[in-house]
Amino acid sequence: LLANRATEIVGRVDAATRELAAQVGLQFGRVRLAANASALSTIVPKAATMLAEAHPGIELSVFDRHPVEALQMLCRSEIDVALIFRYADAPVEEEGFRLVHIRDDPIYLVSQRPDDSIANHRYSPWIGGCERCQDELTTVCRREGFTPRIASISDDMVVVQALVAAGTGVTTLPGLALQAHRRPDIHTTELNSSPRRLYAVTYGEPPDPPAPTALIQAIHDSAR
Repeated sequence: LLANRATEIVGRVDAATRELAAQVGLQFGRVRLAANASALSTIVPKAATMLAEAHPGIELSVFDRHPVEALQMLCRSEIDVALIFRYADAPVEEEGFRLVHIRDDPIYLVSQRPDDSIANHRYSPWIGGCERCQDELTTVCRREGFTPRIASISDDMVVVQALVAAGTGVTTLPGLALQAHRRPDIHTTELNSSPRRLYAVTYGEPPDPPAPTALIQAIHDSAR
């Protein structure tokens, strides 16, 4: 009986210790996030505001990085959370990463025509972006029976839209990029292809520390 009682007391002490550590971690601390430009321009500012209101003692540091770079930083413990995008047919990340689905992000054809289609641009010059984006662009075009001719490359949403408006080429952009910046002299057509998916990623054995957990919750809530 005494042994059982002692085990119960120790368990309660451990639980109280963990709860106290969690509260301290939310009162004081720093959390580091890496994300790409479209997420940093839309979801992240809202999440930062929500985090600051709920936990004013947590300092948020933000880094503008593509998904591959963000995951590398995560492995090197240079950040605590990576906000990345993945396409449906992309290979799964290596073991050790833990992904929380945030939202889907539809893909749009960006051109000078309303109600356009990929098939209309078999012979058009295309504007490519980052490596993941170009791979997905090639996949989408090949479903229509052709390989896109990449004539220009930029992953800057402002530059890409300016090039489309100038007639330099056509491209695809995710909805978040168009939410962050949208020129009035271009047209967008939502594609029927699978949307890209946004994930908040951590690395290592669970559970996550309190500050990263609070940040992920803020990101999830801000993306609704």
